[in-house]
Amino acid sequence: MAVTAAQVKELRERTGVGMMEAKKALVEVDGDMDKAIDLLREKGMAKAAKKADRITAEGLTGIYTNGNIAALVEINSETDFVAKNEQFKAIVADIAKIVAENVPKDLAQAMALTNDQGVTLEAKLVEGTQIIGEKLSFRRFEIIEKTDSESFGVYSHMGGRIGVVTVVEGGDEKLAKDLAMHIAAMKPQVLAYKDLDPKFIEQEVVALIARLKIENEDRKRTGKPLLRIPKYGSQLQLTDKVLAKTKAKLEADLAEQGKPEKIWDKIIPGQMDKFIKDNTEIDQQYTLLAQSYVLDDRKTVAKFFKSKGASIKSFVRFEVGEGIEKKEDNFAEEVMAQAKLNK
Repeated sequence: MAVTAAQVKELRERTGVGMMEAKKALVEVDGDMDKAIDLLREKGMAKAAKKADRITAEGLTGIYTNGNIAALVEINSETDFVAKNEQFKAIVADIAKIVAENVPKDLAQAMALTNDQGVTLEAKLVEGTQIIGEKLSFRRFEIIEKTDSESFGVYSHMGGRIGVVTVVEGGDEKLAKDLAMHIAAMKPQVLAYKDLDPKFIEQEVVALIARLKIENEDRKRTGKPLLRIPKYGSQLQLTDKVLAKTKAKLEADLAEQGKPEKIWDKIIPGQMDKFIKDNTEIDQQYTLLAQSYVLDDRKTVAKFFKSKGASIKSFVRFEVGEGIEKKEDNFAEEVMAQAKLNK
């Protein structure tokens, strides 16, 4: 049967495909609109398969809250240009909503979930790949739960390149959101020093000391004051034995200086605090509670929230593409390869 221009227009609007693709699909199924859409989906699956080896390191994070459940998802594309596409943004928002409402246990279960039209998330991504023209992938998600007495803090930064969800007890949503903004900017990896891997701490301390020694060589040449070289990097290393030894040395120093023993209690706590601060640089970089709070840098995050009568229960931070090895094209090699093909 003859396919009308109106049918082609409708199919294009419903699927986003090109005019010729829409016309061919309609001709193949004798003008049946639903069958044409299904056919394009099937073709989309074929096209998506061809794109399967492409690296998807761009994209967006999406956040959706559903009562005491929040979902943070990361959906990837091949280019940043597509990440700004309104259709892509709609896919991300739809997936975040479905994940929050269904609470899947893993990615495989999440991909099998369906939207209001009965389309699985896997098929939705395949369809999106066909329509948008780039491979789309559902990389990861996190389900965050809270109680009625706790608050979610939700923050999306750089148009969705970074997504953060926090759970705070004893504070309101504004306090929780302010914390999420801090996390987006300061990039803590864990909540507290006890969550750090001891081996990771040891490696970071070695790297820190090496870096400071190199900087001190430059300072010697320019006559600048030398930086202090710490022995430790985390409270995890400041055992009771280490702290007792440090306190004993401080007491010995005060005795040598002729300070009366009755005033030691006024001096030693401050010096112990300084020792701890000077020897916990790894904590201050990687743990949320030990970081200086961006909205009041005179206090750590832990002290600021304590002053507000609040406590931080958990947080999740996604940054698009983190941990993905991006392909770097060599333009010169690409030109040479093309020249060989044209010979």
